[in-house]
Amino acid sequence: MRRPLLVANWKMNKNRDQARAFAGALLSRLGEGADDSPEVVIAPPFTALDALAAALPGDRVALAAQDVSPLAEGAFTGDISASMLADAGCRYCIVGHSERRALHGETNQQVAATASALLSAGLRPIICLGETQEQRDAGQTAQVVGQQLAESLPPVAPPAARDLVVALSLIHI
Repeated sequence: MRRPLLVANWKMNKNRDQARAFAGALLSRLGEGADDSPEVVIAPPFTALDALAAALPGDRVALAAQDVSPLAEGAFTGDISASMLADAGCRYCIVGHSERRALHGETNQQVAATASALLSAGLRPIICLGETQEQRDAGQTAQVVGQQLAESLPPVAPPAARDLVVALSLIHI
């Protein structure tokens, strides 16, 4: 049975000093943790990844990135690759967040390609599914989320499928 996972997506909040202070307070509150306690994952802004990697020694709290390019390298200004995230200490990365889908036009196929890139780099993708408020109000939740699930999961063999995380969220935009 998989261990429960608790992910905190900080979105566009906290600078490096605030991130370090939060990490210290979090570690003191978490203590050692039992084997059956949830795995805690923090997804800070990119600018705080290195500060948190240094402030969170050991395995008690894992780092996640909030986004990643499906491409391994190249002339893509502002993008970051999965191998760069692994090098920065990330173990997870959020892909397909409802805000990214709605505001940046990310497609299910892009989400699947990005999740594949993460798996290839040894990172665990957190694949987000979710409808907009408008879709929910129109009774389209099952259709939208079902299609996202069918099309956003990368084609992987069963052993690698254990590394996929699926999260359901609702966006209010």
